[in-house]
Amino acid sequence: MANDDLGRTLRRLRRLASLTQEELAERSDVSVDVIRQLEQRRKHSARLPTLHALANGLGVELTTLLGDPPAVSAGENDGPRFVAVRRAIMPALWVAEPKAPGPDFSLPGLREQIAEGWTQYHAAEFDSVMKTLPDMVSDARTATASPDSTDQAAGFAALGKALQLAGHVAVRMGKTDLALIGLERAIDAAGRSSDPLLRAMIVNSVAWTYQRQGRLGDALSIALHAAADIKDNGHTGTADGLKVWGALTMSAATSAARSNDYERATALMAHAEKEAARVAKLPQGSDSRMVSVFSPSSVRIERVRLAVQYGHPEEALALAKGMRLSKDTPPSWRTWLLLDVARAHTDLADATGAVKALESLRRAAPTWMQHHTLAVAIVRDLWSLPNRPPGLRSLAEFLGVAE
Repeated sequence: MANDDLGRTLRRLRRLASLTQEELAERSDVSVDVIRQLEQRRKHSARLPTLHALANGLGVELTTLLGDPPAVSAGENDGPRFVAVRRAIMPALWVAEPKAPGPDFSLPGLREQIAEGWTQYHAAEFDSVMKTLPDMVSDARTATASPDSTDQAAGFAALGKALQLAGHVAVRMGKTDLALIGLERAIDAAGRSSDPLLRAMIVNSVAWTYQRQGRLGDALSIALHAAADIKDNGHTGTADGLKVWGALTMSAATSAARSNDYERATALMAHAEKEAARVAKLPQGSDSRMVSVFSPSSVRIERVRLAVQYGHPEEALALAKGMRLSKDTPPSWRTWLLLDVARAHTDLADATGAVKALESLRRAAPTWMQHHTLAVAIVRDLWSLPNRPPGLRSLAEFLGVAE
């Protein structure tokens, strides 16, 4: 694939990891000459197996090395819409305290708006989320000024979920430090709410943000700590509590895998998969959109992802074969599964299988695919083959890769 920023990104990530070019070459099993040529921009291309190896050596996601897909349309990364999101996360100094909500205010209505915001987020409708997010956060702050203690606690829960969503959007925009500020404020709001699971859910978002920053040890530690708290406090006896525990355990597994401890990651995922079978048998919560994603389907999807990321494409395809996704599996998880299946086929030099997976991905999430750097990278890799499989040209033209 070709990527004008690949060398610059590689050099930055290597320096953040405090690695010399020689040390990265040893950790990734990639020639130091290739690394040197990429960083000096004398070489602008690398095939997916090389990129996989470099990402693993750096302890980052492949998309981090490639450059994250744009979360919003061009020009919005620091435009007025995102300025409004910044202001929602960090209000200006000396802003007046929120006034008590008026008679027309509806707390259930606010919760529905926040839940819908999460649905849009999982569908990669980031533009729509950013339009509504500042008002959601503002309304949630108003709800925390309610004179009724029960409504006030519910208002803090709404504020926590809204700020958590803002943190996720900030991560997608590449603003991880801003995301951590929002998530820390979300944790504070969770502590003043009546929701015993909310703080742990937000901690999981912090762990994900740490992963994006390469802080894998920190991410692993806080995910395991929060998961233990959920279990010790007896919350795994309900579906919601088990979902939160499961999501934290999967997060810990991801951090372990990215730290090259694939054995520990596999053990954590096996434990999570065993527990996920209990979710459907337990008392259900009120709104699954407001709770962590955890089910037998999500565990299997994450196992596929880890297998393909860490050099086990055959295992990834075996895990994905015949998988039936539960109805509550978010679109973002479904699309990641198809992309990982395409990656696995590519790693095994099965271009036809990769094209079939990408065609399914295009039907399921065309906009998401069009903006995802890894999808583009796979198609570019396939396009460079001397014998292009049927269907590839249409995909290449759709993604702007064709000559």
